[in-house]
Amino acid sequence: MKRHFYVSDDLDDLDRIEEELESTGVHRPQIHVFSRDNTAVETHDHLHNIESVFKKDVVHGTIVGAWIGIALAALVIFVTAISDWPETYTWMPFIFLAIVLLGFGAWSGGLYGIQVPHRDFKRFESQLRDGKHVFIVDVDPQQETSLERVVSRHPRLKLAGTGKATPRWIVMGQHNIKKFTSETFP
Repeated sequence: MKRHFYVSDDLDDLDRIEEELESTGVHRPQIHVFSRDNTAVETHDHLHNIESVFKKDVVHGTIVGAWIGIALAALVIFVTAISDWPETYTWMPFIFLAIVLLGFGAWSGGLYGIQVPHRDFKRFESQLRDGKHVFIVDVDPQQETSLERVVSRHPRLKLAGTGKATPRWIVMGQHNIKKFTSETFP
């Protein structure tokens, strides 16, 4: 899948675009809006905002912090192994220290990540400050022509780049779960 970023200042137009894309076979979990005006996005039936946790770099920060924690934990275990400390104190305090360092690293990384914008969305900060909205569409190669056809009918929508999309299995899983729950439990 490939991710397309578009910028627009008209949520009504984005609502129509999403409806048109859904009618061509692009599923709802493939389409997102990133906006600072969450209330306005929620008033449109077809638009759905990116979850708050994904607007910030929490996940990436936690992963980086966990890797740092793993490195620190490995260092503690290595230093303990080459010293005579385990014979004096046993291994338990050093293993506990390694676990604490791993947890602290992951927690610190997540704490840092919650303070910074997501790395994929940093380039849109100025447009978002100006009150514009980022329209994000993840498409398969066979859906590219449908996307181009719909976008060409909306001149206010400006292409802002492409990027790596959410893995297809996650997007289709979201679609299938929503379909199952809405058909099974109406």
